Order: sequence, then structure tokens, then C-alpha cells
Amino acid sequence: MTEAFIYDHVRTPRGKGKADGALYEVTAVKLAKTTLDALRDRNQLDTRLVDDVILGCVDPVGEAGADIARSVALASGYGAEVPGIQINRFCASGLEAVNFAAARVMSGQTDLIVAGGVESMSRVGMGASGGALPVDPMVALPAYFMPQGVAADLIATKYGFSRADCDALAVESQRRAATAWAEGRFARSVVPVRDINGITILGRDEIVRPQTDMQSLAGLQPAFAMMGEMGGFDAICTHAHPDVESVSHVHHAGNSSGIVDGAAAVLVGSAAAGKATGLKPRGRIRAFASIGSDPALMLTGPVDVTQKLLARAGMSMGDIDLIEINEAFSAVVLRFMQAFDVDPAIVNVNGGAIAMGHPLGATGAMILGTALDELERTGKKTALITLCVAAGMGTATIIERV
Repeated sequence: MTEAFIYDHVRTPRGKGKADGALYEVTAVKLAKTTLDALRDRNQLDTRLVDDVILGCVDPVGEAGADIARSVALASGYGAEVPGIQINRFCASGLEAVNFAAARVMSGQTDLIVAGGVESMSRVGMGASGGALPVDPMVALPAYFMPQGVAADLIATKYGFSRADCDALAVESQRRAATAWAEGRFARSVVPVRDINGITILGRDEIVRPQTDMQSLAGLQPAFAMMGEMGGFDAICTHAHPDVESVSHVHHAGNSSGIVDGAAAVLVGSAAAGKATGLKPRGRIRAFASIGSDPALMLTGPVDVTQKLLARAGMSMGDIDLIEINEAFSAVVLRFMQAFDVDPAIVNVNGGAIAMGHPLGATGAMILGTALDELERTGKKTALITLCVAAGMGTATIIERV
């Protein structure tokens, strides 16, 4: 089987996903174009050698719709012969795009692919593409549909995580992200978003709050309590999991992922592609998997998919040097560390989505790049990247530094 290598990766800064955010005037196409342009220019890449562009996008409607990957490839001047395809596995879309690319390279059917994702959450609102899960009883009832924040509170309740536990993880995420930026750990990978005149619109993640502490978070009210109690979703929680007598609502804006805009791109290819382009591989994609998980808990997929992936790869958690798990909500990360008895010191060492934000379709590709950079910085060998996924799924990838 052909090996799949990572030759390079880039991302934009994450901009606040609101009308007053720095990237509000920048379309999703422009965000993704920024990353494709950077991959081409800094690697002196002959884009005619690119076999495909695969981009995750969770709400591919309006200006982000109609196969945004093809639109971005054309906008970046990759040439009419380079196709594009948009995919959607909710929050894992960006990582799944990389996995799809790796699978095609490993099968020998493709030599070089740009894979990643994009989301402009300030311009195309979360949930804008609709869907059956929240509104069609045929789907919603057997799946115990509930908002993700309520599901996160159910996880915290079921597995014994307090408000203080969740807030402490959030404070540490902020501290680590601030340290990573101060020490220049993202300098190689973050490319600024510029306007038509070349003036930088945003050069670093916009929502990091290094001043965050337990006292400031303590003043925030639980975000999903009314939704759970008045909306009837707490009753769905206890029906789906009768061992839970009542739901303790512990999540709020400070210990949940930030809504942001952003894009990321990863250059994936075979050894032959590296020779043809004169590029040296930085990483190897060793294994990957996706799985369905409990739709009521919804966000425990990283545990289930990691078990599946480690077994498939013939590895144990002791073989993993670094872990990147998307901080959708604090309880997601806490449950993962609890399930595998993982040392927190190797998990999200540069902070996560609580501090920097979660641009849905792009995050998976972003944190894969963060993991590779950290392997290179520390001289470590192997990293696991995983994300929880709406509707009860999980996706994970194992990479090795070359």
C-alpha cells in the first residue's frame, strides 16, 4: 500500500464569528483561498500536479455553497484541470477531508491532494443549511435529539465532572494558547488574511483571553439550563440515560468552544509526488477511522473512535506522544482523558477551541497541523487527532513525524 505523507499545512487566524469580528467582511471563499495560495507560493507548487481539492464545510449554503472547494481552486488559479469537492461530517469535516485524501493516496489512485476546510460563521450562521435531525420526528425521537450543549452537560453529569472541573480546563486552555502565541509556536503555520491592497486584516487568533481565571468564569451563568429545563431536553437526557436522575448544567460561553471564522489546508501526497515537486515530507498519516456513537451523549465519539483506531493500528495509548482533541466543550476533553487515564500534559498542549475557537469545517485540519508542528518542535514521534461530531459520531487520525 502506498504511504500518504503530509508535505505542508497552513491555516488562517481564527476571527470572532460575529458581525464585529475582524473577518466578517471576508467570504468563506476568500478565507480558503488564503490557505491554498499560501501552500502554492511557499512550496513553489506547480498546481497542475494537484489531483483534487477536498474541503470540509458544515454549512455549505449561500456564498459558501455550490461545491466551495471547486470555487476556491478556481479563485486560487489552480487551473481548470484541478477539481474540487466539498464534504460534511459536521465538526470533523476538516480532518475527514485529510483522511479522504490519505485514503486516495494510499489506494494508489491519487498522487497529490490539497485537503482542509473552511467556515465563515459570522457570515453564514451555524445551522444555516438546516437538516432533518432537529425537526423530523422520524429522526429526532429515536436519536434522542437534544442541543449539543445539553448533551455536554449530560456527559458532565454522567461521568462526574463539576463546574469547577470544566472551568479549570478552560482556564488552562487559555493559558496554553497565550503561551503558544507568545513563544511563536504558530508562526510557521498561520498565514495572515489580507485585503485587496495587501494590508493585513487579521494576523493572529482574535478571541484568546489570557486574563481568564476561575473567578471570572464563576460569574457566567450556565448557557443551557433553561434550554434543558424549559425546553424539555433534560427529560430526554434522563429517558436516554436512566442512571442520571437530573442534569447538572455546567457549561457556558467560557468553557465551550468559541464561534469563529477560519480556514486550513494540508498538502497530502505520495512519495512519488514529493519527488515530482521537490518537496520533503514532514509527516506520515499512519491510520484513521470514523465511528457512530451514542446519539444522546452525542459528543463521546472521540473515546469510541480512538478505541477502534488503536485496535486497527495495533497500537496502545502508550504509543501516542501527543493528543489533539477538539475542545467543543470542556466535558468532551475531560471524558476522553478519564476514559484513557491520559496525562493532561500531553493533551492540547498549545490550547484548544475554548481559547481560540472552532470554525466548524476547518478545525480538524487545523488541529492536525498543530499536532504536526508540536511533534517537530519537541522532537516527539506520534500524535492522535480526534473530534466529537454532531448526531453522535467521532473521527480520529494518527500521524507520525518524518
